[in-house]
Amino acid sequence: MSEVRIAGVGLTPFGRTPDRTGRDLFAEAGLAALDDAGVAPPTVEHLFFGNFMGELAEHQGHQGPLMAEAVGVNAPATRFETACASSGVAVREAVKTVRNGEADVVLVGGMERMTNMGTAGATDGLSIAADDLYEIRAGMTFPAAYALMAQAYFDEYGGGVEDLAHIAVKNHDNALPNEYAQYRNAITVEQALDAPRIADPLGLFDSCPISDGASAAVLVSDEYAEREGLDAPVSITGSGQGGDKLALHDREWLARSPATESAAEMAYDDAGIGPDDVELAEVHDCFTIAEVLAIEALGFYEYGEGIDAARDGETTRDGPLPVNVSGGLKAKGHPVGATGVAQIASLTKLLEGRHPRSPDLDDPRVGLAHNAGGTVASATVHVLEVSDR
Repeated sequence: MSEVRIAGVGLTPFGRTPDRTGRDLFAEAGLAALDDAGVAPPTVEHLFFGNFMGELAEHQGHQGPLMAEAVGVNAPATRFETACASSGVAVREAVKTVRNGEADVVLVGGMERMTNMGTAGATDGLSIAADDLYEIRAGMTFPAAYALMAQAYFDEYGGGVEDLAHIAVKNHDNALPNEYAQYRNAITVEQALDAPRIADPLGLFDSCPISDGASAAVLVSDEYAEREGLDAPVSITGSGQGGDKLALHDREWLARSPATESAAEMAYDDAGIGPDDVELAEVHDCFTIAEVLAIEALGFYEYGEGIDAARDGETTRDGPLPVNVSGGLKAKGHPVGATGVAQIASLTKLLEGRHPRSPDLDDPRVGLAHNAGGTVASATVHVLEVSDR
C-alpha cells in the first residue's frame, strides 16, 4: 500500500458569516489547500466532502459535485454525512483511496453553514443527529444529552464542574493566537463557573459555539510526492472508525465512549503504535465533558482519571500530552461538517512547525485526531506522523 502524505491544508476562519454560501466557504478552504500543496485543481482525481445539514441550512443536497465545481475540480465527488464526524469519515475514505492505488491526489474537506439558521434553528437542525422517535420528540437537545453524560460520569467516577471549567480555560487560552479561531479571548475558572447553566451541570462555557466555516486537505501518495518534489513531511499512518447505539437509553455506558475505543484500537493497530506514543492530540470537545470521555477512550488515561488532566496541567501546551492546542471545538469553533478535516489541518501545521502554537511545543512527531458524531455514536481516529524521509 502507498503511504499517504498530507501535501497541503486550508481553512476559513471559523465564526459567524451568515451571508456567505456553503460553496463560497469551501472554495476558500479548498483553493487554499491546493495552493498550500502546490497542486493544480485539474490534478485532483477524487473529492471527498463532509457536510451534515446542508439540506436544512441551504436547501441544498448533492453537494459533492457542487463543491468540486467551486474549486475547479473535474473529478468524481462524494458527500459524506455522519453528523459531526462527517469529514472525519471523508478523510478515512480518502486515505483508503490513496492507499489502494485508486488515486494519487485526493482533495478532502468539509463545510457547515449554521449561523444563518439562528440559534433555535441551528439547535433544531443539530438535533437530528439524535434518535427522532425516542430523543428528539421528547425534547432532548445536545446540551441536555451531554449533561446526562456528564452527570453519569460524576456519579460513576467523581469530579465536578470545576474540573470541566479548567478544560474550557485551557482551550480558550490555546486559541488566542489562532487566526482561524472563533473565540480568541481568555477566560478564567471563575467566569466559567459563574456563567449561566445551559443544561445542568453544563454551563455556557462548557459548550462549543454555533459556527460557519470550511476546511480542506490535499492527500497524495508517497510516490506522487516524491515524483513531484512536494514538501509533505506529515503522513496519515493510522485510520480507524467505530460506532455505538444512536440513542443514549440503549447504551451500556453513558460515561464511556465505546465508538472512540474501537476507532482508536483500529487506528493504533494500523499505525503500529500505542497511546503512549502519541505526543499531541486534537479531540472532539463539543462539550468539555466530551474531552474527558475522549482522552480516556483513546487510552491516554484510565477510566475516571481524565477528569483531572487539565486541572493538573497534564493536557496543557507545556504538559506531557498537549490536547486541543488549536483551541478545540470549544474555542476554535465547530462548523460540524468541517471539524474532522480542520483537526487534520491543525495537527499538520503543528507537526510541521508552522502553527502559531508550534513554538510552545517540544517538537512533536506523532499526533492524533479524534472526530465524533452526535453523542459519539460515530467516531473516527487518525494518526499523523512526521516522516523520516
